[in-house]
Amino acid sequence: MHKLTEDAKPDTTALISDFTSPLFQSAFKAYFAELGISVKDWDGLFREMNGEGDNMAFVRTDGDGSVIGFIQFKPIKFTSWFFEETCGFIREFWVAGAYRHAGHGTALLRLAEDYFKERGIYTAILTTDTAERFYLNRGYQRAYGCAAKNNDAVFVKRLS
Repeated sequence: MHKLTEDAKPDTTALISDFTSPLFQSAFKAYFAELGISVKDWDGLFREMNGEGDNMAFVRTDGDGSVIGFIQFKPIKFTSWFFEETCGFIREFWVAGAYRHAGHGTALLRLAEDYFKERGIYTAILTTDTAERFYLNRGYQRAYGCAAKNNDAVFVKRLS
């Protein structure tokens, strides 16, 4: 677990909307490496993220500039013939192993939720296959009857 000493600089968090940012790319590549996923065309992947237009991310670094983690998110509109709701979709979320269990994940999640609320979005939605307990402990509920294309469990939280 990462602990700050009295001499250490505080952690910083940057809001990213350009995924060609070296800071975001460093975090995302570390995340995929941990998952064992290789990508042939990183530049193409990051251009695709930019091309979607409304992707955002918070990237947190420690005082030495090492990446602690990131949360990538976007508004997503659900419509039917009668109703419409824009939800905040948590796309990707990762905290480096050395920084886990120190509150960084909770802080990043809260930043994304606050971002949504500031824009009038009061529902957050995500999928997970690894962190169900983390989300349940932070007010998310399993969205039974809601299916994700990747077959992962779907979780939802009403933001207030």
